[in-house]
Amino acid sequence: MKNALENRDWKGVAKHLFVNYNYVFSFALLLIVGRFASDQFLSVASISNLIRSSVFIGIIALGMTLTIISGNIDLSVGSILALAAAISVSVFNSSGSVLQALLAAAVAGAGLGLINGLFVGYARMASFIVTLATMVAYRSLTVQMGQGGPLLTDNTLYFENLRWIGYGGIGGPRGLPYLAVIFIALTLIMWFVMNKTKFGRYVYAVGSNEKAAKLTGIRVTVVKVAIFTITGLLTGIAAFLYAARFGSVDVATAGRMFELDVIAAVAIGGTMMSGGRGTIQGTFFGAIIIYSIDAILSAYQVPAFVNDFIKGVLILGAVLLQKVLDRTRDE
Repeated sequence: MKNALENRDWKGVAKHLFVNYNYVFSFALLLIVGRFASDQFLSVASISNLIRSSVFIGIIALGMTLTIISGNIDLSVGSILALAAAISVSVFNSSGSVLQALLAAAVAGAGLGLINGLFVGYARMASFIVTLATMVAYRSLTVQMGQGGPLLTDNTLYFENLRWIGYGGIGGPRGLPYLAVIFIALTLIMWFVMNKTKFGRYVYAVGSNEKAAKLTGIRVTVVKVAIFTITGLLTGIAAFLYAARFGSVDVATAGRMFELDVIAAVAIGGTMMSGGRGTIQGTFFGAIIIYSIDAILSAYQVPAFVNDFIKGVLILGAVLLQKVLDRTRDE
């Protein structure tokens, strides 16, 4: 891009920007469309609500980005969220401690992700099969834990200690939501990990060419285990925030179909589904785009029943676009 600027090759600059930052253009286009749908769509409050709505999917998607870049997939994230949230609620009710509830959710999420990673890394099983199996298994444990019914936080403890995280914000309830602050902070941390550490380079190397990564001395098995553990950890944090936001966990439905939205956010954010390429910042925008689409569909009174159909089409479109852009990069 530097050479293009020096040579005044504006066509080359435009091509570089679109190929590598197409998610920014998609987000800007959605904002314009949303502005026509509602006069308040571009207000500070509306943008804050979009970010807050995308927090649970977005935080999980940060971990899923690593998983997909490495050439794997995790279908169990919705079930991990439900189980970790159920554990978090139980710990909170027994202790009244927000910190213990957070630690319980984070440890539970990391532990469940570790199980996935051990099967994928050391047993060398396909991640699709492993996480499909654990998706069902983790959901079953969650339903058993709640005996089929919702797990509720203690009402008094919730309003005294926990609710402010889910509904509060910097500058008051109408300011920047704490949930959004946490999402942005985690995005910056994961950006640093993927761009400024050896581990981040290892993740890209494993996804680009696993055999070559092994030959260069990278411990591919350890990297895979770490990736799934980190994905579980981030899902556990999202589970705690989910409990803080809603004050309860419906064991049968909490997190169900989250994997669809998470994969959509990662794909729309520009991560190659075949592995080896992707960005954390792209996933951040991808998560917000998913909920921008929901908001726009709602504003245009599109029936909610077709939302998942539209998301499915978006995933296919995003994957197709990445293939086209990948060819463009090579030209």
